[in-house]
Amino acid sequence: MKAAKLFFVDDEALLLDSLEVFFTYNKEYEVIGKAQSAEEAMEKLKELQPDLILIDLNMPGAGGLNLITLIKSMYPRIKILVLTTYYDEENITAALFNGANGYILKSTGREAIINAVKNVLSGQGVFDNKVMTTIHSFLEQAVMDKEHLKHMELEHDMLLKGLTCREREICAMVGDGKSNMEISEALHLSEGTIKNYLSNIYSKMGVRDRTALAVVMGKVTR
Repeated sequence: MKAAKLFFVDDEALLLDSLEVFFTYNKEYEVIGKAQSAEEAMEKLKELQPDLILIDLNMPGAGGLNLITLIKSMYPRIKILVLTTYYDEENITAALFNGANGYILKSTGREAIINAVKNVLSGQGVFDNKVMTTIHSFLEQAVMDKEHLKHMELEHDMLLKGLTCREREICAMVGDGKSNMEISEALHLSEGTIKNYLSNIYSKMGVRDRTALAVVMGKVTR
């Protein structure tokens, strides 16, 4: 069986050496290169063709997140496994969005790292338990935000139905981005009358100004 080719990127030289030792004694893997920055990695990747790259996020220069994006755009077949100390929502979601195939922590231990590499190479997504907890929390909050948005849209829709025909007509024009002058010309009313209508509409709809009304109209009419 052909050994899988590995490449490591981390600004900690000691960790790079440790990773190399981890995998050198396993005949399933061949360490073909390592780099201490995104720039050095991209330069070496012009000549090397790894199957998987282990990448830290916190590095000088372009950083790990930008490196993931570059690699996936230029070498999409290469698997990427993030190995870092960070498991905050921002870094995790950015890494996955940029194309990472897995995300584990440096504290996870030697055997877990080796198993993660094996699983990512086989096509699986691999995530540390702490990372999974963060992902679950993020998804739960996203669902809550979506439900809140649905509730607000329903509420605004109900309020819209409480307007007069003329008021709904003006709301629709505001949603289309028309100015008071354009609305007044279209409805053959004075701008002062339009302003009075809008004041009543703001009060009924529970919005502060024209911009807020335009946003609401964009949501309830889409």
